[in-house]
Amino acid sequence: MKYLFYLAKRYSISIVQPLVELLQAEDRDYAFYVSERVYHRLPAYLKQKPIFRTLKDAINYQPDYVIVPGNFVDHRIPGVKVQIFHGLGVEKASHYKIRHFFDVYLTSGPYVTQRYEQMRPKKPYFEVIETGWLKIDAILSAPEQDLRQHYHIPEGKKVILYAPTFSSKMESSSQLIHVIPSIIAEDEFWLFKFHALMPNELILPFLSLSPDQALIVQEDDITPALHLADLMISDTSSVVYEFFALDKPVITFNAIGNRDKTLNISRADQLRAAIDRSLQAPDEFATQRHQAMQAVNPYLNGDIARRTLAALDSLDPKSFPRKGKPLNLFRKAQVLWHSITKKGYLR
Repeated sequence: MKYLFYLAKRYSISIVQPLVELLQAEDRDYAFYVSERVYHRLPAYLKQKPIFRTLKDAINYQPDYVIVPGNFVDHRIPGVKVQIFHGLGVEKASHYKIRHFFDVYLTSGPYVTQRYEQMRPKKPYFEVIETGWLKIDAILSAPEQDLRQHYHIPEGKKVILYAPTFSSKMESSSQLIHVIPSIIAEDEFWLFKFHALMPNELILPFLSLSPDQALIVQEDDITPALHLADLMISDTSSVVYEFFALDKPVITFNAIGNRDKTLNISRADQLRAAIDRSLQAPDEFATQRHQAMQAVNPYLNGDIARRTLAALDSLDPKSFPRKGKPLNLFRKAQVLWHSITKKGYLR
């Protein structure tokens, strides 16, 4: 079998890493089809395998499986199209949007699995298999040594991570930027991890903070910051569940969906008191965190990559695409147009 990783975004690298390492350990045949921005961020050990930068090369590889940590895939590439998701944004409607590109959805946990099973037609053309979300393996196994030295964080200081979403309907930055710079305590060091699509005007106020107080994390992968942080502040970002995998407290601001899983506040002036409360009693919401992860991603023993590969091994690529899969002409036309404007390169 041949496996093609379809990577359009830089953060996709850390998502597929556990499965790539397993395929490498089992000496299986795999390759990458990547955008220009992903290519320049690929670690050296991944460049030992074929890396395709044009659609023609990806097609000529003739993969059995196309593994996609995103919402779109070029339908002209042969193979079973497998959606592994780019995050755990289970409160967002877009997480459950069927775009008719995929033959297989590998879901993170029972809550998501049930939603996708409910959307399967009477004569289903796609499979839904619960495996867990791959990046959780990478988070749990990430090295923690010397992280404070790497980020120049003084010993003894509590580390607080602010990791908001950029979505205009769910973001918190527009309100919290007026509060955060003035509430940083002397015994705290703050890390800020902003989404690549975050408007610059919402980031600018944080740039003036002293390097003794704070740091804006520039790496694509938030995992080291997750391990460093004693507490996370967010909103309805899917990164909340990534932090839950490490069983540490979270404060959310006007979260949608299951607000009871964290200490949720509705006003910016409540933030300092919420921080003090969470640092003093980090296990206050431990039961709620565990319950949330049991629904969203209960697999926390490092076996998700193996579950993923076992799921793929259980399928017969020759049985796809199945009868009843929609023609999906409009979205395919969008893919074709994009391919023309990008001259066959993945964006």
